[in-house]
Amino acid sequence: MTLTRLSLTDFRNHSGADMAAGAGLVALHGDNGAGKTNILEAISLLAPGRGLRRAALPDMVRDGAGGGFAIFAEVMAGADLAPVALGTGIEPAQPGRRIVRINGAAAAATALGEWLAVLWLTPAMDRLFVDTAGNRRRFLDRLVLALDPRHAQHGNRYEAALRARGKLLADLPAADPQWLASLEAQLADHGAAMDAARRNMLAALSAELAQQPDAPFARPLLTLVDSDGAARTMPHEVEALRALFAARRRIDAAAGRATAGPHRDDLSAVHAGTGRAAARCSTGEQKAMLLSLVLAHSDCVARLRGQRPVLLLDEVAAHLDPLRRAALYDRLAGQGGQAWLTGTEAALFTDMPGPVTRFRVAGGRIAND
Repeated sequence: MTLTRLSLTDFRNHSGADMAAGAGLVALHGDNGAGKTNILEAISLLAPGRGLRRAALPDMVRDGAGGGFAIFAEVMAGADLAPVALGTGIEPAQPGRRIVRINGAAAAATALGEWLAVLWLTPAMDRLFVDTAGNRRRFLDRLVLALDPRHAQHGNRYEAALRARGKLLADLPAADPQWLASLEAQLADHGAAMDAARRNMLAALSAELAQQPDAPFARPLLTLVDSDGAARTMPHEVEALRALFAARRRIDAAAGRATAGPHRDDLSAVHAGTGRAAARCSTGEQKAMLLSLVLAHSDCVARLRGQRPVLLLDEVAAHLDPLRRAALYDRLAGQGGQAWLTGTEAALFTDMPGPVTRFRVAGGRIAND
């Protein structure tokens, strides 16, 4: 998958930008605050979800603009295929409603996953292994989505049923038991599908990681665990989930939330070389494991979908020593596909193997370098 063209209108600090890039590495350099990460965020919004910052839609509109923004891209999914036009944005009249178009036709945001898979790594993710379980679940589901675009639909419907059940439980014991049972059946169906997709992805990713060397990037061992940290050895089955939700109605009503289910599961990681839990490893080891995970997942998506995802690596090079930086560039160039990298200094990208598209970003303006 390659973004051959990217256009931004009134997005963040970019009033208007038009970029053309080819396969391989895309290097963006410029001072802090120039708008490099904003470009990566725009690309991330061409996939289902809320993007790499998870920002509210109105917050993405350029200051002083009319209240809307637009992102447009042409994507090549193969040498023998016509480019696909993807667009998203908001209009001033409805700033909370995201508009998506695929080849000019209106579409749901979840449909973007059928055309483009995007993976990203940002400085905010460096401490993922000591972050909240919720952030790890979002990271896990983003990995799943790159392999199975249907995962977004199951997740959205599960969350909708979860909210509706929560409102009914607030009225216990007066809540309609048949309506509760119907919502719990939906939760069970979509929850089981979510769990199966997570397990399939982790099995495929673990197999890919097992083939990776322990150096120069640390290799993690991954496990799906419950909210108590115990390994989930058995899958969530539909009937078992339905019974679980029914049995916990009073508990969940008292807690004000659903206290058990797939939405409470977590991702556990262990340093393969030392056996130490990732949360107890040094910051450098955690960063190395995360980078290893993202690179292996890119290989996994390429193998299973037949198309390598677009990688967005924000300020990654600055945190690597020269040996690991060179190893990263060689790995990215050797695997094919397209990877977008940002850095404050052009010198960070001097030794990149080709092909490389280089841009200089300054004050919301973008120029070929």
